[in-house]
Amino acid sequence: MADREPEVPEERRIRFRIGINLGDVIVEPHDIFGDGVNVAARLEGLADPGGVLVSNTVYDQVRDRLPLVFEDLGEQALKNMARPVRAYRVRDRNVPVEQPETAAARVLPLPDKPSIAVLPFANMSGDLEQEYFADGMVEEIITALSRIRWLFVIARNSTFTYKS
Repeated sequence: MADREPEVPEERRIRFRIGINLGDVIVEPHDIFGDGVNVAARLEGLADPGGVLVSNTVYDQVRDRLPLVFEDLGEQALKNMARPVRAYRVRDRNVPVEQPETAAARVLPLPDKPSIAVLPFANMSGDLEQEYFADGMVEEIITALSRIRWLFVIARNSTFTYKS
């Protein structure tokens, strides 16, 4: 009988988020970057735990070739991207889709301490460098506030959905 690894309980499993894009990638000895990498990283941030999101360019290439279901999430405004990117959630055809009432039953408990959310700053100059600066300032404020133990700080990913 072959040795099997012990079963890991569901609450201890790591659930990855995956974003996939098709685009230019620049490879250097200690780094990779480019629009292909940037869009994939942003999609990964939008994916559900254990989920996969693909961009429109990937969807156009694989939609009729793979036995998967692609759920259109519409145009997504991604951080530091000039134009929105159409995103698709990838699902296995054999796995049933979670019903809305099941998702609603998983309501998170409210924290027992004061809560604060830092909304993104608006870049009124139109200069892209100032956009990076403004985003960095908001992230620094969120990080500083999160060090205060008696304060519940809303995550950056949640507040940046309000970025226009």
